[in-house]
Amino acid sequence: MMRIAIIGGGISGLTAAFALEEHRRAGAVEYILYESSSSLGGVLRTEHVSGCIIEAGPDSFITEKPWAADLCRTLGLGDQLIGSNDADRITYILVRGRLIPMPDGLMFMVPTKILPTGFSPLFSWTTKIRMAQELLHPPRAADADESVASLVERHYGAETVDRLADPLLSGVYGGEAASLSVRAVLPRFAEMERTHGSLGRAMLAARRKMPRPANKMAYPLFTSLKNGMQQLVETLVPRLNQASLVTNASVQSIQREAGGWTLSAGLKSDHFDAVILAVPALAAAKLLSVCSPELSAELAAIGYTSSITVGLGYDRDVRQSLPPGFGFLVPRSEGKRLLAATFVHNKFPHRAPDDRALLRCFFAGSNAENIWQLSDDAIIAIVRNELQQILGLGAAPLFARVYKWKSAMAQYGVGHLERLDRIERLRLQLPALALAGNGYRGIGVPDCARSGRDAAEYMLKQVR
Repeated sequence: MMRIAIIGGGISGLTAAFALEEHRRAGAVEYILYESSSSLGGVLRTEHVSGCIIEAGPDSFITEKPWAADLCRTLGLGDQLIGSNDADRITYILVRGRLIPMPDGLMFMVPTKILPTGFSPLFSWTTKIRMAQELLHPPRAADADESVASLVERHYGAETVDRLADPLLSGVYGGEAASLSVRAVLPRFAEMERTHGSLGRAMLAARRKMPRPANKMAYPLFTSLKNGMQQLVETLVPRLNQASLVTNASVQSIQREAGGWTLSAGLKSDHFDAVILAVPALAAAKLLSVCSPELSAELAAIGYTSSITVGLGYDRDVRQSLPPGFGFLVPRSEGKRLLAATFVHNKFPHRAPDDRALLRCFFAGSNAENIWQLSDDAIIAIVRNELQQILGLGAAPLFARVYKWKSAMAQYGVGHLERLDRIERLRLQLPALALAGNGYRGIGVPDCARSGRDAAEYMLKQVR
């Protein structure tokens, strides 16, 4: 029987354990999952306050990537999946202190409709002319990776980087467009430039090929769970062998010994045939520093940023005073510390009673690091001050919650995919080792679930 250690009890490690569970019951494998904290689920944490559902970590997953929704359905949560209220999907960008709605037809910073973009105050006339000329952009095959900012600026100018690319990516990756790899973060953009030249022409061609759903709202942009993202963890964990789940167990080292792996956690050590590292790449680098210094160095080169999420609840009057839509993004050029705020009561049903407003405010990267040492009350004061400046919101919240996530958001820098190729070659030199998590090929919940499942399937192939 193959013995497998899973290090990390976030959604990647839990999904790996779930993929192994059926085979454990059949007597084919045995697994032990080690989690350094007292709870499982990692950043998937939900708090219920005064009838409101507050997400400490991610509030949803993108519908286009199926792996998280598939896992939910496998767990019997299909009827608990809810979609975002896309009929009310308006996202604002803060420009010179004013909230400007993103124009209709803007498909992730690529304009596909001339009139809405032309009349939008979001862009200067110089940028609008640049957007029109972009339709004539010739095909270009890049020889090397580049930053998202470099590609976007080449097509649409620096203003589009500042007002669209950077705020949009900050909300997803917690990083800056100037340092994120276009091939890793927006591979479709690189491919569209190669085949069509113009991103606008390529996006229009892709949209014409897309099947049109019978119901216009059949495919919401985001999917979540009725009772919050922690519902996924609370449903998954009881389906695992409880004796195989070890919390408050920080793994200090793993070593190749006797044709397998010896793992040390606290004062205890154990021997396994295989190891799945479902931890951040930085943590994986430390564990592998002795048995593979080269692999450790490559893993350590994957950057991470921290984030802070603040949930605020307000009364009916505030709810009625807020603008419609999903929320707003803040370009760094605006000089604020907030990067984004979501009007949760508008984005998803079942998140707040009808007489409550629920806001979710977000800091990441240097913006988060600069306030990290402050008390929760001080961070809440910063949020309230900036909401007053941006929204005119002076009312005191009915409740507030602050959640800090240290080095939780992987940064796919320029050359990330080439680094992953080197990591894979080095990993294959270590028998029965698999890597999973948000440091490699996708940071969202669906990508993490896929990576955990793939790691387990890789190990199961060793058994067959």
